[in-house]
Amino acid sequence: MTVAAPPRAPGADGGPRRLTARVAAHPVVLWSAFVLVHLVVGHAALTGPNQPMGDVWSVYRTWMQQGVGGGDWVGVDRPWVYPLLAAVPMLLARVGGDEHYGQAWLTIVLLLDAGAFAVLADRGRRAGAAWWWLAFLLALGPIALGRIDAVTVPFAIVGLLLLGSRPRAASVLLTVAAWVKVWPAALVVAAVVALRGRARRDVVVGAVATTVTVVAISLVLGSGATVLGFVGEQAGRGLQVESPTATAWLWRADAGVPGTFVYYDHDILTYQVEGDGVGVAARLTTVLMALVVLLVVLLGVRAVTRGASATRLLAPLSLAFVTALIVTNKVGSPQFVAWLAPPVVLGLVLARRGGPSAALPAVLALGIAGLTQLIYPWEYQALLGVEPWMLVVITVRNAAEAVLLVVALVQLWRAGAVRPQAAGARMTA
Repeated sequence: MTVAAPPRAPGADGGPRRLTARVAAHPVVLWSAFVLVHLVVGHAALTGPNQPMGDVWSVYRTWMQQGVGGGDWVGVDRPWVYPLLAAVPMLLARVGGDEHYGQAWLTIVLLLDAGAFAVLADRGRRAGAAWWWLAFLLALGPIALGRIDAVTVPFAIVGLLLLGSRPRAASVLLTVAAWVKVWPAALVVAAVVALRGRARRDVVVGAVATTVTVVAISLVLGSGATVLGFVGEQAGRGLQVESPTATAWLWRADAGVPGTFVYYDHDILTYQVEGDGVGVAARLTTVLMALVVLLVVLLGVRAVTRGASATRLLAPLSLAFVTALIVTNKVGSPQFVAWLAPPVVLGLVLARRGGPSAALPAVLALGIAGLTQLIYPWEYQALLGVEPWMLVVITVRNAAEAVLLVVALVQLWRAGAVRPQAAGARMTA
């Protein structure tokens, strides 16, 4: 006698886990979460303590008011801390008028993030990476939206995802982002190292063509050598309180070491540390950054010469570059943590296509983002007051950034141990 199997409920063939995955990948669910996260983080940016939108309201808006009002244009008439294209979103935010400049800024970031999210989610086919990015934005909080870095992140995400299929277009996006804030240039370098043949040539051509175009426009506007003024603007800075290198002086200030304290630099518009050896340490960070970046390049070249495919190499190489720029940076602004999102997102996508696991980098990045939000904006006064509990928090956060760099370097080293026949594998994201 044959007993008929009972009818299965919808989704029962894969069990509750598959049903949950289908729901999580549904476009309506994904986009509802996207809107909710941006509303929550945007509200916190507008209402949170310690002026999470302070740079937008007080600095970006003032720069644009000066230019529109007949004064100097930053980046053209006088050297600027940012590359020229940073002025574009700052100028566009004036559509909201002086009164609603911050709301207009958040709307611009929302639209840029939406474009990147549409590419990333890909109708639910990369839902895991899309959910991680939303979690990261929520963990990092207001600073993820309220700085110029927020404009570069969606460009970087899309650029990295397009490198496998449209390397020239990807290079243009990454280079445009680098002319807004310099850090995405590291992703261009990572692409040049990791890709081969025509793809590599396309990346170089896209980067060169975009740079020539931006410089030409700048020269037409009358900038002259000011177009590269952002290179020298960072040279005279000291150690910002959030930077990993400043941690030792924060503890010294807490211990009451004479001459060691936190102060506000009115020229740089940020809080820095003062004390014996600070100037030397600030100069050495530049040397250290160069050495660590060189190490990353050498490990990347080693992996390529040993046959590592772009699928295995590009994500850890990008993450190593970006994390090196954060860990060795004497500035260390909290918004720098936003740079971690694009390489981790790429790692999560490529891990499903034969790349190294991105689980540990993803967890570390979320933890770093959460601690960073606690530091700024919610408990920033505790940091400035060098309260011991906050010094523990920032020490753990900075140590986690160093651990993430080590993880990326280890993955790079392991990528160089793959078999040569893997070299022909084509990267698809």
